[in-house]
Order: sequence, then structure tokens, then C-alpha cells
Amino acid sequence: MKRVQMFLAGAFIAVGSLYAQSSDAEWQAGVAKLKETIQTNPAQAAEEAEHLIKGKNKKNVELLVAIGDAYLNADKIPEAQEYAALARKANGKSALASVLEGNIAVKQKNAGLASQKYEEAIYFDPKCTEAYLKYADIYKSANASLAIEKLNQLKELEPSNTAVDKKLAEIYYLKNDFNKAVEAYANFAMGPTATEEDLVKYAFALFLNHDFDKSLEVANMGLQKNAHHAAFNRLAMYNYTDLKRFDEALKAADVFFKECDKADYSYLDYMYYGHLLESLKKYDDAVVQYEKAVKMDPTKTDLYKNISSAYEQKNDYKKAISAYQKYYSSLDKEKQTPDLQFQFGRLYYGAGTQPDSLAITVEERKQALMSADSTFHAIAEAAPDSYLGNFWRARANSALDPETTQGLAKPFYEEVAALLESKNDPHYNSALVECYSYLGYYYLLAIENPALKAEAKANKDKSIEYWSKILAIDPANATAKRALDGIK
Repeated sequence: MKRVQMFLAGAFIAVGSLYAQSSDAEWQAGVAKLKETIQTNPAQAAEEAEHLIKGKNKKNVELLVAIGDAYLNADKIPEAQEYAALARKANGKSALASVLEGNIAVKQKNAGLASQKYEEAIYFDPKCTEAYLKYADIYKSANASLAIEKLNQLKELEPSNTAVDKKLAEIYYLKNDFNKAVEAYANFAMGPTATEEDLVKYAFALFLNHDFDKSLEVANMGLQKNAHHAAFNRLAMYNYTDLKRFDEALKAADVFFKECDKADYSYLDYMYYGHLLESLKKYDDAVVQYEKAVKMDPTKTDLYKNISSAYEQKNDYKKAISAYQKYYSSLDKEKQTPDLQFQFGRLYYGAGTQPDSLAITVEERKQALMSADSTFHAIAEAAPDSYLGNFWRARANSALDPETTQGLAKPFYEEVAALLESKNDPHYNSALVECYSYLGYYYLLAIENPALKAEAKANKDKSIEYWSKILAIDPANATAKRALDGIK
């Protein structure tokens, strides 16, 4: 008899379980149907919802919340509020009801109330995953630290929940903490739950974290699945360029710009393409890409420096100077510092000393060198503790007086030599050798100058002094040795 009772009890439990499953499946199917009719036939949807909650389902919080969610997703806020109230009435401590109330508050753009409701849901059910994630969504931009703290609480409860890692990765990415973002992406981005977008963001976070090899590896994984995916080809081009694998970068660029699906180009794409082409010495093509980049985003005036550099490398100094002027003029006055002016001087000097006599006339060469001298003069006055202004004035004047007959560079090389000798720093040895070489040569020529015959002995001693100073720095200097041998 006892065995029969136990059997019957087990049977009733089993039947009850099957009935419950059947009942759940029934209302879930009803909610699925409701979602379809809410927009197309609101009156019918209301009747279906009323029918679903009759009888035994009147206090079914899960069902009431599901109906509320269906209305909320259709932007029917009053109806969603109605079912949220019914769910709260059925169970005053329901975490599900609190989450629905929080979701409604989000829809109403009431972040304060929404976060309060999600906190309430967590209080009622510390394992309410959705509440943690929704709370983090509210604060991910306004207060990332709060969002991260809440997600880490959930992470302790559910270490293997990839949704937590995904949300953490998103927040760290938003706050430009790419090191932490990479750590979070690494927990799920290579797994089966990751989407293509996750893989893209992981690769981009790695790139922004300067881990170009790993970023390239992830991008290439994406390309194995979709060879014409714009983001993966973009990242391949970026990473190959930064890794100086220029031939492979060029192939990736060709696919990216010519074959990719739905490519939405940015100034950064054209900038990187410009860097790549400039590295391959395709200077005119590089300029085209830089100009596209600055046209797409006119605030990126730094790109005029890249344009100037490309022109400089092909010895087109007129265009190099013009492009650099655009960059310099775009800056506020307080940012037009001597170190930026210095580049003007270098470009003028380059124009005046370029070997191609067909690219510049004698008069233009002279004017360029005079402009260089003027620029370096201004720098010397603005930064008197630096030797560079006068050092480059010496070079410009030496180029203006190539035969050293006028000694135009002499006062500047003398001033630089005195300044650098006082520093007593071997880092300046190469600059000192240049100064001494000019001065040694100047006095060497003066020995043979008939007009300076009375000073020949003094000039000889001076020349010997400077060539000897070079040998003190560089005992193997062949030029100094030959000069001294010739004098003696």
C-alpha cells in the first residue's frame, strides 16, 4: 500500500511538472503572438493580453512582466506601466517587476529612477543579471566607475558570464582604457558567443593599445570569414603600415578602397593610406590621400605637415613651404612656437641648397637662404639658451658664401662654439667639429690672402688651433690631419 501511495505521489509530481511546462509554453506562445498584434491591431492585442492573465495567471509575475515588456518594446508606455503595476501588486518584492519599472524609466529618459529600480531589483534578487547590466548601461557614459563597480560585483557572482565581459569591454573602450578593454575582450571575443562586431572592436582595441601584431592576427581571423569586410581590411592596412610591412599594407589598402562592402571612409583611412604611400616613396600619391583626409575633416590641420613632408622628400620646396604655412597659420598665436618656426628655416635652407639647378634660379636660391637666415635669426633671439638658431644661421650664411671669401658664417660659428664649449657635453661634439672645421678652413684661406699678409702668422696659429681641437674630439679625423699636415 505504501509503495502504491509513493508511486501515485511521484506520478502526481511528474504530471504537475509537465502541466506547468505546458502552461508556461502556452502563455509564452501567447506573448509571442501578442508582440505581432500590438502595432497592427491594438484592440485585439489588449483582448489577447486580458485573456492571457485570466484565472491562474492573474498573479503570474513572469507573464505580467513579459506582457509589459512587449508593450514597452512597441513604445506603448501607458500599457507597459499598467502591467508593471499588476506585476508589483502580484509580488511586491519581485526583481522582475523592478527591472520592468527601470526599463520604463529608461524609455522616459529618467536615469535616476531607472538606476534606483535596478538597484531595487538587485536588492530583491542579488543574482538578477539583467539589473546589473541595465544599471551599467545607465552609468557607462555618465559615471563609468559606478558601472564598472556594479559589473565587477556581477562578475564575482557569475565569473563565466560573457555578457559581463562584453559590457566591461564596451565601457573600458568608451573611456579609452584600451588595456582594460583588451583584457575584457580577450575573455570572450574569440569564443562562440562573440559577434563579428565584437571581433572588430577587439582588433581595434588591440590596435589602439599599440599591440599591432595581435590586432593583425584578430583582423586576419575576421578576413578568413569575410574577405571583403571593410573594418577588418581597414585594420589590416593600419597594422601592416605600423609594422612597416608596406607591401602587405598596400594589398590590404587596395582591397579596402576598391573591393570592400559598405566601406564608410574616415579621415584616418586616408591619413594612413598617405603614410603608407609616403613610406613607399610615392609622394604625389601620398599628397592626394592627405588632401582627401584634411578635406574630410578640416580640423585636422596637422595633416598639412604630412603634405609638406611629402613635398620636401621629393625636393619640391615651394609646395613644401606652402603646405607648412597652411599648418602654421592654422595654429593659435601662442602655439606658433620657435620649434615650429625652425621647420620654416629648414625648408628655406633646403630650397637654397638643393642640388637641382633646374628647379630653382640663382636669385631664388639666394632669396631662400636669406629667408632661412632671417628665420633662424628670429629663433636665436627667441631662444638665446639654444645653439640651434645661430648654428643654422651659420649654415645658411655658409651657403650664401660658398667660397668662404666673405666669412659670412664666421661670427655665428664662433658664437656657437663658445656656447657649446661652455656646456662641456660630448653630445655636442659633432656640432663642435662642424664649427671648428669652418673656422679652421676660414683661417687657412686667410693665411694665403695677400690682403692679410701682416696677419698671416696669427691666422696660421688660429687655423692650427681649430684643426687641433677637432683631433682632440676625433683623433682619426682625416680632414683635420690633412689640414695640419698642409700647414706644417
